[in-house]
Amino acid sequence: MTERRGADVYAWFWRAPLLIWQSLFFVVPLAFMFVMSFWLVRNYRMMPAFAFDNWIKILGWDIFWRAYGYTFMLAAAATVLASVLAFPAAYGLAFHANDRARRWAIFFLVIPFFTSYLVRIYAWQVVLASSGVINTMLGWIGLGPFPLLNSPIGTIVGYLTLSFPLVLILQTISLASIDKTLIEAAHNLGCSSLRTVFAVIIPAAKVGLVIAALFCFILSFGDFVSPYYLGGSKPPTLSIMIIDSTKSGQQWPRAAVIAVVMILSLLAVAFAAVTAAYRRRG
Repeated sequence: MTERRGADVYAWFWRAPLLIWQSLFFVVPLAFMFVMSFWLVRNYRMMPAFAFDNWIKILGWDIFWRAYGYTFMLAAAATVLASVLAFPAAYGLAFHANDRARRWAIFFLVIPFFTSYLVRIYAWQVVLASSGVINTMLGWIGLGPFPLLNSPIGTIVGYLTLSFPLVLILQTISLASIDKTLIEAAHNLGCSSLRTVFAVIIPAAKVGLVIAALFCFILSFGDFVSPYYLGGSKPPTLSIMIIDSTKSGQQWPRAAVIAVVMILSLLAVAFAAVTAAYRRRG
């Protein structure tokens, strides 16, 4: 009995930091934001209250739902693009590169995370502008200029800049962990390389591939920098609506409503994605 109690204490000792971190940096701020969403603003000052005015205002606002759909669409498009573009590279690193080359590749993919995301976005402004690098090169063959900056294309480019290295790293690790005997067995049974990818490799790496896509969606859905600096902020995304709400009459409670809806949406997407990832094929 004493040994079992000691084991329980030991387990809780190692769980405590995670629980404390989750409480301080997720649960408590989310709870406060939820409470603040019911407050009112009078004469540019917040007043504690319990009123549904902000929820009724935001959820009944057509602009909010258009921004919600636009944000969801951009994040989904970036997720699909990142997943599709990363897979061939991840496949090559996992199955056609040795361990040393794979480690170096992951090292170089990690390097962007040590640089400022905002600086990289500013660099894309130079590339995507009407007189930027891409339109200048297209002009040499008589094409363009195309509206790449301050457009949905610019926003998606920014989302990919943020999430693509992470998606590629997670996909590579997931594919590299597949039991190679499964692939050899598929080839011995006469499966082509393409059929092996869809019938063996993708199902075996499904969890890792879904988690990589989920991270891309989460990062893109909540991003403010790319829609503002590369997308021109029009039409607005939800993150831009939060900033606009705080600047317009100090409407922090309305911004809290938008933020709570965003978090609940991400939790729903995450739950659905993880459930689908771990669901066994019948």
